[in-house]
Amino acid sequence: MSTATRVYVARLAGLAVFDPNGDQVGRVRDAVARLPIDTGLPRVIGLVAEMPMRRRIFLPIGRVTSMDASSVVLGTGTLNLRRFEKRPAELLVLEELIDRRVTIKETGAAASVVDVAMEANRPGEWSLTRVAVREYQGRQRAQRYLPRRATRAHLRELDWDDVTGLVGRPQAQGTAALLALLERMRPADLANALQDMAPTRRNEVAAALDDERLADVLQELPEDDQVEILAVLESQRAARVLEEMEPDDAADLLAELTLAEREALLGLMEPEEAQPVRQLMRYQPGTAGALMTSEPVILTPDTTIAEALARIREPQLSPAVAAQVFVTRPPMATPTGRYIGVAHFQRLLREPPSEIIGGVATTDLDPLAPETPLPEVIRRMATYDLVAMPVVDSNGRLVGAVTVDDVLDHSLPPDWRDRDAEPPPGAGRGPARTPARTGETGAPRVRTGGAGG
Repeated sequence: MSTATRVYVARLAGLAVFDPNGDQVGRVRDAVARLPIDTGLPRVIGLVAEMPMRRRIFLPIGRVTSMDASSVVLGTGTLNLRRFEKRPAELLVLEELIDRRVTIKETGAAASVVDVAMEANRPGEWSLTRVAVREYQGRQRAQRYLPRRATRAHLRELDWDDVTGLVGRPQAQGTAALLALLERMRPADLANALQDMAPTRRNEVAAALDDERLADVLQELPEDDQVEILAVLESQRAARVLEEMEPDDAADLLAELTLAEREALLGLMEPEEAQPVRQLMRYQPGTAGALMTSEPVILTPDTTIAEALARIREPQLSPAVAAQVFVTRPPMATPTGRYIGVAHFQRLLREPPSEIIGGVATTDLDPLAPETPLPEVIRRMATYDLVAMPVVDSNGRLVGAVTVDDVLDHSLPPDWRDRDAEPPPGAGRGPARTPARTGETGAPRVRTGGAGG
């Protein structure tokens, strides 16, 4: 297959990677270049691809047979599954160069990198040759960067050697262009990308996300990374982000802080947002009360099925939460009035829209008590093939619901979100990397789709 002879790396980000049989094996997340010893252009040695289970692996550039605007195709179906780790003489193009502040040699003008081109010297050999920069003009001096509203900027494409500051001593680095690339990622994938960044860079990128996006990403990070990012935020901002998180996730995060830090942040949150978080933190760890979300979909028995279906179609609801509605007497905020039953969305789809949900709600399933231990929660959900179960207190009031994602989150090892943690048996991870990127001996490999290479 043919491939382009010049490729802009930012345009590769997120592209699907296919083996020779057409099976998708992952997505491109970055390109790896090896810096020259003295002079010359950095040589691109491979791509970083993200596999299922959030594993990032190295794909030697010589294994790539085609790159275009829609995909990257490999010439082999056998992949080395060792987790990618950057070495000292290597450069991650997107992570380290995008938004990097540089100087144009000819004019001494300040600029920031928006993209980098890799160019084929011969089949299987690529180098970084061109740099697209945003040059700032106006009220500034070289190496001084003002807010964009105070400058006029235009794009220029230059040879690699026409720009200084690309390698060597770390330079200041913004986040605008990198955020544009990361915006296409799902929260879990973005959280994975943040874990690959140096701590300072990770904190800068996280702080630049808006409150809702950062809340979604925090919920996908290991607890130690959550705490570190929260610590670098201004207190009012940290409180706003906690408000955007699901109450159970916010409670789990706050539980990792000291009592003084916890109370300070809860005090800065809006009372109606802090109240369910405080309530969840009162339950014993490992119980239904500690696992549950306090904001399931709750409706009165006289609500029509048409209204119930409209409610579960709201885009902010997770699939597990939207899979059913819980029927109670007023009030509708937890703890509610008397719990009546649950109506699953499949049942709602089978009934006339004008019917009321009180007539179709399932009432013969015993709810969980807040003190029900996790193993019993798992057993009952598995027995009845449920994606959520109601949690009802001793007064018959609905206080929340345990969803299948809550159960999975608390059933997996505590470090399951941590990219540095050992994968479960059979995941294919081998010993530490040998010095060579290619031609490794004893490397764990997997054959995708039966293709040879």
